[in-house]
Amino acid sequence: MIRALSIVVATLLFAYIVFVSFYFREKRHNPRCHDLEIVVEDSLDKHFVSESDIIAILRQADLNPIDKRVRKVNTNKIEAELLKNQMIARVEAYNTPSGTVKLEVTQKVPILRIMSVRGNYYVDNEGSTMPVSPRYVAHVPIATGYIEKELAITDLYKFALFLQKDEFWNDQIDQIFVHPDGETELIPRVGSHRIVLGTLDDFETKLQNLKLFYDQAIPIVGWEKYSVISLKYKNQIVCTKK
Repeated sequence: MIRALSIVVATLLFAYIVFVSFYFREKRHNPRCHDLEIVVEDSLDKHFVSESDIIAILRQADLNPIDKRVRKVNTNKIEAELLKNQMIARVEAYNTPSGTVKLEVTQKVPILRIMSVRGNYYVDNEGSTMPVSPRYVAHVPIATGYIEKELAITDLYKFALFLQKDEFWNDQIDQIFVHPDGETELIPRVGSHRIVLGTLDDFETKLQNLKLFYDQAIPIVGWEKYSVISLKYKNQIVCTKK
């Protein structure tokens, strides 16, 4: 009887030691998430999303990792949920051995503001749209008039990319206006004339010709000589005097 009792006690003690060993090993290798570290890139220049926005999104989707076991934190789901936000371009989520979940969030970069009868939004540098923020206005060229989304993310997107990369034209072009027939006018910052571009086909050549005209003719006649400068005809510049 005593021998049998000793065996039972020894077995229970062994089981307890094994349980405690695995329990503390699991806690050591699979700690609870005690901190969520969020880095929003370019947050000093752009304010489309904030750390509080990110936390609110995760809480609403029941993906807040705080107090969850690190191995149960699904970083892929976190990334997918945050990418549903149209202000966010990229997200990288990962765990650290210390029990911290880190999020690196990249905001979209707007290059054109669309303010048309068809909608009010931005086009970003990757050719997708993003909504207007109620708390931050990006200083980018504005396109107004009759603009369908397809035009915004194709021809106007390419034109905005060109402006972004060309220092002179980026400084000179203030506004783009699209007529119902698809013809485009540009409103410059310097001079009181309108630039009739016509279609956006071959716009780089048209603007190269205009730049040459600026360099050669404007120093002679001045910025106030013409009311309209038309580039719509191939390899021609047609000016209308005031």
